[in-house]
Amino acid sequence: MTVAAVILAASVESALADGDGVPRIRRIADTAWSGGALPVIVVAPDPDRTVAAALTGAPVTLAEPAPPEAGPVGQICRGIDVAADEVSETTAALVWPARLCWVGAETVTSLLEVHGADAERILRPEFGGEPGWPVVVPMSALEHLRSLDVMLMPGPLIDALGSLTAVGIRTIDLGDPGTTIDGSTPRADLPPYEGPPERVVGHEHEWGAAVADEPDDAPLPGPSVVRYPSTG
Repeated sequence: MTVAAVILAASVESALADGDGVPRIRRIADTAWSGGALPVIVVAPDPDRTVAAALTGAPVTLAEPAPPEAGPVGQICRGIDVAADEVSETTAALVWPARLCWVGAETVTSLLEVHGADAERILRPEFGGEPGWPVVVPMSALEHLRSLDVMLMPGPLIDALGSLTAVGIRTIDLGDPGTTIDGSTPRADLPPYEGPPERVVGHEHEWGAAVADEPDDAPLPGPSVVRYPSTG
């Protein structure tokens, strides 16, 4: 199973907002990669190349967004399409709003493991009974996603998508406050990480390294950039 990460930032400001000393978009990209997501796609405007600069050295692709009139649905589909173009074996995408910058790499790993055992279902983490992000959207749901009202906001969008699929949405308590508490709350003020109350699949695994905690200052190449296809 190959699960992409599709990280969505509606503006340069949301992409570059502080994530405990690291731009949020960089923290999320590093966390996604550390947790096992592949490929990692960032969908964000970048007129001044500042987002690309923040992603220097990260193994990601920066995708130019769909036009604003495509709405949230269009931006999610844009990221998934770029991921599928990069890795044809992609079976699902972690849909990840950039404001949720405190998610742990172990949560990504757990979601990928559950997808391996439940490949057709939409998977959503929860914390304290509240549904959170990122959400695993299987490729089999993509055509349903394209059929939705393009202006649905992300939360209602996922609910609507679940109602269209045969297997619906499965929520999983992963004990990670970062799945529901966004970057407006300082990292130090988050409730304690609890971890899953029980194993989410039938085997143990080692968590990935939290590379997002250490920004990479080495002079490395920037991300590959994918322009939105011209219709003219």
